[in-house]
Formats: sequence, structure tokens, C-alpha cells
Amino acid sequence: MPKTATPRTTRSGLALMAITAMLTGPVIAEDESRLIHVESTTIDDKFENKRDEASNIAVISGQKVDDSHAQNIQQMLQTIPGITTELQAGDSLKIHIRGIENQVYMGEKPGVAVVIDGVPVFERTGRVNIDLDNIESIKVIKGGASYLFGDDALSGAVIITTKRGAGYEGYTFAAETGSFGFRKGLARAGFSNDNASGHLQYSKRQIDGYYDDSDSSAEYLNGKLMYYLDDTSDISLGMELSDRSKNSHGAVKGVVAAEYDPQSKDVYSYNDYANKYQVDLAKFFATYSKNFNDNANLMLNLYSYGDETEFFSGPNRNDPGIYENLNLYDQVQRGLKSEYRASGENLAWMAGVDLRANSYENNVQAAVDQYDFRGGLEASAGDALSDDTTDETVAAAYGEVKFRVAEPLVLTLNSRYDRINYDYSSNISDLDLDKTFHVSSWRLGSNYALAQNRDLYANVSTGFRAPSVRQLFSGSISPTGDTGNNTNLEPEHAINMEVGYRAKLALFGVEADLDMAIFQIDRKDYIMKTSGQYGRAEESGDYYDNIGGVRNRGLELALSSYTTAWSWNLAYTYLDTEYTDYDNFNLMLGNRYGRNGLVDCAVLDPSNSYCLEHYNNEGNEVPRTPKHHLNLTLARKLGSYWTITGELDASSSYYADEINRVEIDGHETFNLLINYDRTIAKADWSFFLRVDNLFDEDYYNTARGGSGDAKTADSDGDGVYDSYDGVYDENDISIVVNKGRTLTAGLSVTF
Repeated sequence: MPKTATPRTTRSGLALMAITAMLTGPVIAEDESRLIHVESTTIDDKFENKRDEASNIAVISGQKVDDSHAQNIQQMLQTIPGITTELQAGDSLKIHIRGIENQVYMGEKPGVAVVIDGVPVFERTGRVNIDLDNIESIKVIKGGASYLFGDDALSGAVIITTKRGAGYEGYTFAAETGSFGFRKGLARAGFSNDNASGHLQYSKRQIDGYYDDSDSSAEYLNGKLMYYLDDTSDISLGMELSDRSKNSHGAVKGVVAAEYDPQSKDVYSYNDYANKYQVDLAKFFATYSKNFNDNANLMLNLYSYGDETEFFSGPNRNDPGIYENLNLYDQVQRGLKSEYRASGENLAWMAGVDLRANSYENNVQAAVDQYDFRGGLEASAGDALSDDTTDETVAAAYGEVKFRVAEPLVLTLNSRYDRINYDYSSNISDLDLDKTFHVSSWRLGSNYALAQNRDLYANVSTGFRAPSVRQLFSGSISPTGDTGNNTNLEPEHAINMEVGYRAKLALFGVEADLDMAIFQIDRKDYIMKTSGQYGRAEESGDYYDNIGGVRNRGLELALSSYTTAWSWNLAYTYLDTEYTDYDNFNLMLGNRYGRNGLVDCAVLDPSNSYCLEHYNNEGNEVPRTPKHHLNLTLARKLGSYWTITGELDASSSYYADEINRVEIDGHETFNLLINYDRTIAKADWSFFLRVDNLFDEDYYNTARGGSGDAKTADSDGDGVYDSYDGVYDENDISIVVNKGRTLTAGLSVTF
């Protein structure tokens, strides 16, 4: 198993950059209107034309998602430069753009706005679950995107539009099976006529799982109805109901455990802090669209998104198989958005409003009788440990102006103003707290047409994140904890600077699309605890503050081409990350629950006491941000029916921890996809075989460590919580081992 780094993609990545810089092939001519358009929108699926766009964007069609037969969205997003994902067990994952928030791994938001049918969605764990069978398109906007989406769009947005329109007329049935007990079934019925189109789809995915106690299932019922009111207007109604179960398990402690117990089944394993999820989602939306003429449009979107999640947390120190807490979480997001857009030869503009009324109810009960370390009863099973409600209201106005300064130059200006209000109340005490933030965000960009299909673009944009209620009022909400209030917290801000070049080229005689960008994202005064991200203070006074700093720089290259017989796509990312301000990190060594408590590190008896070792992490790399990532796919059409696709995905090494002590090897994996598509008896038949990690490469999905948490700071990696040696090394990190070669096969028919 990998322990230390060998960044084998470095030379190949630099060679690719050099080759791309020398690409000066002829321009492919394309007849386009002189009209400039505002493609930006928070409601509908736009960015259909990249001309005049000032930011780096990428689009994956729903057809490509369907044809890939991926089991999770990570397998699609890795084909886009700048995207990293944290995948554990099941199909839920965190999405990161350009390395922002790769250092966090608990329940924090990911620093990326995830928008589905106009709804900015998020879940209790900071991860997202997406129905891969209901995607019309995936669009990624990179760089600060709060000018469109508001809170948490620090490094960009992933915009997903679900299936719609007349293209889903008829009946479709599909079945799949694969490794580790994977099976899927799908049925869809759709119609289309002069007045309306719509479809209803049911699907279910199940997997037994590679890791011990990692089975999961996801059941979806979704549909959409589009009614054409007249020749210029329509209304779309959509809904999605889902019922998901997931056990969050698979981590082991240390590289020795990763080698001898990769499935986390034996004494080396430990249960995740939160587990046994039951999630019910209910999403409804209605969108009205009106074209006043060929160049003006009004859209109105109403939505409701409900998330009821139940899970267990807090494994018992003596018996980690017993979870002490039952968590009941009820989240409702409701909102209204409206946008008006107008286009012209020299001026285009958009104005929008975004109104949200969100509610988050959090109830934590004792799942079993709970005792302190002296054996005294602290809580009986069923007792309420916390019960609170947070109401969040957002009122925002935003807009975009795009104007042609001269024939080759188009300037773009975006701005957004958010008023965010929190109202927190406890249902077991008289605690009532509130806080309001006023935040502005913006983008200034330009696009210079060097030739018919060659553009140089640049922009400066901002992203922000408002402090959470817990960060503001931790001492009041959890008065017995060691973290105090800080009601003076300010929203985090990130500034993104980007310069890019996009073109249609004749590369080796074949038309190719090129998009290359260099970027820098600078975050100052981001929020973390004064003792470090997950640290513990040596004395009282620990609290959240605007004290962190990170700078992420890099280069992204996307190059793709398509012919009748061949198609290929190359995505390369160079990423350089650095803490610019992190001077008070405390690493915990020894046994936090030892009878002697906190001592000086010089006299540490690790079995019976603990100490806090101080570090200044300024200049260190951000964990889990490999410098080089390369994805290359090549598809060959054989005859009329067969298509074979090969994929190489390679990543260089990264650090697992903030103090940069444990380095994890890079890896290269190969994937293979074989499709057979044919029309027989007026029905479209599709067979496929997919093999991921074809050569069964050993590597880690994720590795993390170095925090003040007792499970990841200092332990011997032998599966026993109170076995400590006072030394932090590669056997103290938390690791999820990749499950190795997987096979999936399936059949679908549409008639």
C-alpha cells in the first residue's frame, strides 16, 4: 500500500502545458450573430454559447452522463479540470473546486454552490446526493460565484438541470448489476404533443458495499411536466421524491490497517462518528418563462425542498459499535426567484431577485444510557440532549450588464447584495438568538475576440460564506463545551483572479476545442477555531474567529475533439495551495480521557494523559490538494454499433494533514467502457460493460489526520481507542482504501 509520495504525473503534466502553449493551428470558422447575450442565470440551463463569457465554465450533457453508466457523480466530474471530490462509502460526496475547503472533512459546507433546478441544495453532512438517472446537464462555473448564487459560492458552482422536454417521449426500461452486490432498475414513461410534454421516472439503486457495514440504497420518483401556454411562454412543473439509506463506514486507522484490513472489518477498523443514515427528500418546483421578443425573456421560479434525515452519532469509547446519540434533522428550503434578461448588439443585461425562507430543526436524543468517565449517569436513553430551530431568511438582488466596448471587446459587470438573517431558538430552554448580515459580491470581466473563434477572457470575482449559528453562539448553544461565543464574526470572503484562452482549432487536421486558464483564489480572515481547524485549546478561551488565510493558484487545461470514428477529452490541473495565515495549530498527543488529564509534552505519559503540541502552519500545503491531476478519455467507434472508451485518471501525491507530516502517494487508474447500441424492431437497445480500476490499483480514496480529534491525532492504528504512544505518524491518520476493480453491466430499451 502507498505510504510516501512519488508524483509520477509531474513531468507529463509539464509536457502537456508546453505542447498546449505551442498550439497555433488554424481557426475553425463559425457563423455567429453579433448579438451579445446574458447567459448567466440562477434558474435555467444557460451558458449554451461560451462566446463573450468572461469566466471559465464547463458543461457535461445528460446524454454523456447516461452513456457513461457511472455509479456516482465523481466519475463524471473528474473529467473537468479543477474539480476534486471526497468520496467515502455509498454515493454521497463532497465537491471541491480549485482546492477550496479541501482541508475540512466533517460537516462543513464545501465552498461550492450546488444548484439543482434553480435550488441551492445542501445536506446536513455538507455532502450531496444526486440522482444520476435524472440529469439533463451538469454545468460548472469556476471562480467566486457569489455574484449569482450568494452564500458559500467561494470557488464556484455546480449547476444541475434535471431531465425535461419532448426528448423523453416513449417508454424506457433499464437494469444493471455489478460488483459488491450493486443492482439498479429504472422505468420511465413520457409523452409529447403540441401543447405539452412530460415524463415520470422511477429508479432504485442498491449495493451491499465493499466495506464492512457499508450497504446503501437510493429510491427515486421524479417527473416533469412542461405546458406551452402559447408560442412565447411556458410553465414547467417538477418534483422529486427520494428515500435513501446509507451506512457511513469504511475508514481504518493508519497505513498498517489499510494494508491488512482495507475493508474495515477487523480490529483495525473504527466506526465513523456519524452512521446509519435514513434520508427522505421531497423537492417541488414551478418555473414560468415568457419571451417578449427574440431578445427579451422573463423567468419566475418557485420551489420547496425538504430534507428529513435521521442518523446515529457518537460511538462509545469502550464499545465503538454502540452509538450514543440519535439525531433527527428536518430541513425545509423554500424560495422564489425571478429574472429578466435582454440582449442586443452592443448591450445586454439581466436583473434578478432571490428570496429564501429556510428552516432547520435539529433534535438530538440519547440513544442509550450515557455515563461520565467516573461511571456517573449523565443521560438516560430517550433524553433530549438538544432541540433547536434555526430560521434563515435571505433577500437578495443581483444583476449583470454586458456591453461591447469595441468590435472585439466585451466587458461584463455583475453585482449582488444579500441580506441574511438567522433566528435561533432552543425548544428545551429560553435561549433565543439572532444575527443579520449584509453582504455584497461582484464580478468584473472581459472577453477579447482575437479572431472568429479565439477568445482571451479575464475576470476578478468574489465569493463569500456567512458564519454559521454554531460558530457565532457556540458557548451559548453548548455551554459545557470548550468553545465560546464570538458574535463579532464577519462573513468569509474569497477573491478569484482568472485569465483564460479558449479557441476552436484544427489540431492535426481535426476540429478541437481548447480552454486554458490560470487562476488565483485568495482567502483572508476565513473562519476557524483559535486552536486550529479541529483543535483543542490549552486553556479556556477557544472560539471561532476570522483568522485563517489560504492562497490557491493553478493552471487548468481542457482539450477535446470529436469525429465520426474517434472522440477524446483531456483535462489537466496544476494546483498550488498554501496556508498564508495559520499560526496557532494544536496537535493532541496521548489519551484525552486519561486519568492525569492535560500535561506538558515533556512529561507526557501517553496512556494516562495528553498534551497539546503547537505548530505554525503558515506556508504549508493544504491537505488533500494534489499538485497534478490528469484525466484522459479516448473513445473509438467500431462499425455501426460498438463503442469502446478508455480512461486514464492520474493524480500526484498530497498531504493528509495540516502540519504536512504524512504524505500520500499519487496513483494512476484505468477504466474501460464498452457500449453496444442498436435499433431492433423500432426499439432502441443499449448494452454496456464498465470496468473501473481495470488493473486493480491500490490507493486511498481519502486520507486525513493531524486534528485534535482523539481518533485521528494519536493512536497506534490497532483499532483500540485508548492505545496511544505519544507520537503522531502515518499510523494515526484516518484512511478510506479504494475498493479496487469493479465491474458493472446493464441493458436498457426505449420504445
